[in-house]
Amino acid sequence: MSPLSIYLISFVSLFLLIETNTIAAAQYGVPRFTSDAMDVITDPEVDAVWICSPSSFHAEQIKACAANGKHVFCEKPLATDLAETVEAINACNEAGVKLMTGLQRRFDPNFKRVKTAIENKEVGETIMIKLCSRDPSPPPFEYVKGGGGIFADMAVHDLDMSRFLAGEDPIDILAVGSCHIDKSIETLEGSEAFDTASCIVRYPNGVQAMIDVCRQSSYGYDQRAEVLGTQGMIATDNVYPNTAKISKESFTGNADMPFDFFLSRYIEAYVTETVAFCESLVNDTPVPCTGQDGLAALIMALAADKSAEENRWVTFKEIVESVYCADPLNCELLPYDVFPKGMQPSSDPKDLLTADYDAKKSKEKLINGGVM
Repeated sequence: MSPLSIYLISFVSLFLLIETNTIAAAQYGVPRFTSDAMDVITDPEVDAVWICSPSSFHAEQIKACAANGKHVFCEKPLATDLAETVEAINACNEAGVKLMTGLQRRFDPNFKRVKTAIENKEVGETIMIKLCSRDPSPPPFEYVKGGGGIFADMAVHDLDMSRFLAGEDPIDILAVGSCHIDKSIETLEGSEAFDTASCIVRYPNGVQAMIDVCRQSSYGYDQRAEVLGTQGMIATDNVYPNTAKISKESFTGNADMPFDFFLSRYIEAYVTETVAFCESLVNDTPVPCTGQDGLAALIMALAADKSAEENRWVTFKEIVESVYCADPLNCELLPYDVFPKGMQPSSDPKDLLTADYDAKKSKEKLINGGVM
């Protein structure tokens, strides 16, 4: 067994955070399990923690991990509040621990191939990016209520993917939303009342990204990407359980519909991002999806929310400028005109964050002439 495999197993098998599920513990060979996250976070044998709890607990648990010297992998979002997101990221940076954001589509082989084509100029310079994300069926009312709305809960993956493919920070966004599937959610506030939405995102050099999302697709997961370049186009198709096709008088096409469950659709991506985090820890290399990436995705989602609510283009710096930090670990949201005297709000997300673990290590290596 390779050192990476041993290291990975030592993480996963030490604790399985489940609600008194002895059957699952026995099935996966987990000797110890708990329903209290702090049992894991404070355990001296634990080096890193995967946070996959409900979103409302993320910031608190990230900060607790940082305080206990644990490296962190956290599913998006890092927090549900922008100020708390900045605090959580800075808590890891100040404690000198790694923080990786779980945005699994970056590790999907289809989307990765599109990224590679862009980097290698296989279709020339990027002109336009198109992304669609349509779920097989809508979630229950209880899930939508308090979930942050369609942009933060669903479209955030596509917003992040547009930034990932563009390779630049966005400038502004125009977003609209509506309800077509589950009329019961129309009683909810803001973008929680939408089950369908679309966005146009503008990037430097005139690059445009167009995104559409819907909470229902009768034919399974419909999640595709397309990039038009000056010398061609690259696009992905949906993922099917098999490649079998049926041809007959009344129908020609795939024998089965695309995957209809996110774990089936993205199982390879989840495994790949987990291995990537472990490799970062074992080899002490930079994490491939940073806390700053998670912050940028949330800012984009909040800007989309604001655009849909106010029916106008919204710049991303408007969202960033709402955050005031008295120090790296104490931030709050303030209107522009009530910032402390002499303090100008930051317009770049990077200015809100202290140097992260990997940046510090890189600087130390440079100072030491490439030797650590």
